[in-house]
Amino acid sequence: MTIRLPDAHGALRTYEPRTEPLPLTPGTPVTSRTVFSAAHVVADPYADASPDSPAAVDWDATLAFRRHLWSHGLGVAEAMDTAQRGMGLDWAGAAELIRRSAAEARAVGGRIACGVGTDQITGGSLAEIRAAYEEQLAVVEESGAQAILMASRALARAAAGPEDYLDVYGRLLRQAAEPVILHWLGPMFDPALEGYWGSADLDAATDTFLEIIAAHPDKVDGVKVSLLDARREVALRRRLPQGVRCYTGDDFNYPELIAGDERGFSHALLGIFDPLGPLAAQAVRALDTGDTAGFRALLDPTVELSRHLFQAPTRFYKTGVVLLAWLAGHQSHFTMVGGLQSARSLPHLARAYELADGLGLFPDPKLAEERMKDLLALYGVHR
Repeated sequence: MTIRLPDAHGALRTYEPRTEPLPLTPGTPVTSRTVFSAAHVVADPYADASPDSPAAVDWDATLAFRRHLWSHGLGVAEAMDTAQRGMGLDWAGAAELIRRSAAEARAVGGRIACGVGTDQITGGSLAEIRAAYEEQLAVVEESGAQAILMASRALARAAAGPEDYLDVYGRLLRQAAEPVILHWLGPMFDPALEGYWGSADLDAATDTFLEIIAAHPDKVDGVKVSLLDARREVALRRRLPQGVRCYTGDDFNYPELIAGDERGFSHALLGIFDPLGPLAAQAVRALDTGDTAGFRALLDPTVELSRHLFQAPTRFYKTGVVLLAWLAGHQSHFTMVGGLQSARSLPHLARAYELADGLGLFPDPKLAEERMKDLLALYGVHR
């Protein structure tokens, strides 16, 4: 079993894949941390859809992948940016995804939280932005899922300063039926969110963020921080009110943040836990028994793959996530909503395959090898 992979300079080299996967089996929900995997959607490859038309989703495969995550004891964070929210999946598609996934969660007893944003509008007044949030919040609450208040591109454009964020989020939190998760998504994931919370100065932005939480601690279950800055996340975590969780969204430094220190730890809501789901669950079960060293031994080696998938431009990490889902046998094709399977280069995809194979992530290494060879052949690399 050998495969020729292109490197960053266009040269081909021979790689010998693993013959056996890492033994990873389904299990009960993890207990020492609350862990959500932000799950991708599976496109319908047979739909006659263009990149700018409404998303065509393969619902059976999409829901089957969520059952896979639940079977390993993880929660599902639905309709987040991993699902190409705002990058191919519009609000109509997201609303259907939320309803279908929430119903599936009820059927299997899985935990689910869903993204609430403003992507049904592209701009408008603060009142219109708040109304857009409220419309989506109602859909999520009616589905029975927990709400995740996502950062809004429209609000980032319309807000004149911190006071506008305090007003919009304050009104939303007061009317939320249950405690929500607040999501701070940095501009490396979405450049349109530069200066969120009213300032490009992250210290000032953090103060505004904390002011919102402090005014409504009973309505905030936790905060998801996606700034790829472990030091800043720890500092924020230590300033949160008692009982408000910090969910790491740091796909560069997640093992150390989840493991924590003598003053606390982060829970997790991560896009990288889409391809790492079974391995991540096994690692957190080590934490459940107090085995921090065992947790780190399992999860630390995955960081190289995660940093590769999330390298700049970070917002295209989803391409690698879907590639790995295809190679692992969770879907029958490498097609994405909006045609984003073309958003990463062949050398990037080849390296993602090599790193994931080295970790033993593919249940059937031979299937992954054959599918990778098919992709290489499409690009002109002969077997």
